[in-house]
Amino acid sequence: MRSQFRPCIDLHNGQVKQIVGGTLHDTDVKQLQTNFVSTQPAEHYARMYKESGLLGGHVIMLGPHNDTSAMSALSTYPDALQVGGGINLSNAQQWIDRGASKVIVTSWLFPDGKFSMDRLDQMEKLVGRAKLVVDLSCRRTKTGNWIVAMNKWQTLTDMQVSKLVLEALAKKCSEFLVHAADVEGLCNGIDEDLVVALAEWSPIPVTYAGGASSIRDLQLVTKLSKGRVDLTIGSALDIFGGTQIKYTDCVEWNRTGCLPTEL
Repeated sequence: MRSQFRPCIDLHNGQVKQIVGGTLHDTDVKQLQTNFVSTQPAEHYARMYKESGLLGGHVIMLGPHNDTSAMSALSTYPDALQVGGGINLSNAQQWIDRGASKVIVTSWLFPDGKFSMDRLDQMEKLVGRAKLVVDLSCRRTKTGNWIVAMNKWQTLTDMQVSKLVLEALAKKCSEFLVHAADVEGLCNGIDEDLVVALAEWSPIPVTYAGGASSIRDLQLVTKLSKGRVDLTIGSALDIFGGTQIKYTDCVEWNRTGCLPTEL
């Protein structure tokens, strides 16, 4: 059993971008640090993932003005991409109808920063457990714990990532998506401790994102998680202007489990 590469399409103001996770703010746009802005539309990447046979990727809408781009990606590769960002009870089914394989929910589950099991129950009842991904993207505290962050990772919630929490939430959803917000977009290495914890604590599939800087991170995540955690790679990929990792090597890893030097 080995960890899989999961592709992504991150949208900001309708464009495909790669952003340093901790710099995205609602009010202070000057703090935004962008690693890459694509000249290609979202459907270009969806088509690429389709041609490569990649499943379980996610389309994340970072703020407003992204619906049209997200819909174009989903229509290009229907029932294969998950969608997140601003998902709530009023629009979740619409996104499934537009071609999303699953909806990813975060901030809506935390009114005023406090987790609502009632809201999770409502969402599960609406779209079904099999179509629901809970995003537990988090920040690490000085004490070494991970706290779920919402509102583009600006606001810490009252939820600490733990075995008990993951086991409880897993009864209501089919996957977790976890961005390590402190290392997201920096390409300086993954949060190894978080990967180990997610593998040990989660009874359902988990996709980790944040800090990947080498094709060997797929091998590392496989080792750390015993293949129970998948890896999303963004800013380091050549298709997003990166220099450290070739997209074709990630596709080959999914197909054969081989790294470039082993081919």
